[in-house]
Amino acid sequence: MLKCHLSKIMGERKLKISDVARDTGINRGTITRLYNETATRVELEVIDTLCGYFEITVAELFERISERTD
Repeated sequence: MLKCHLSKIMGERKLKISDVARDTGINRGTITRLYNETATRVELEVIDTLCGYFEITVAELFERISERTD
């Protein structure tokens, strides 16, 4: 499972979804789904754009969480 840290990153920078959508040209719905961690697919171009906008790496945006069932 992948965890998206977009909400944390945006919170630290005091940015709203509308700010990021306006500044990056990414569809507001796409950003909302990433922010709320409900996205099931994301275009590589969107990931690249977000990483460039926030000046972060993909590893800072996404984290792989193992789903262990013990």
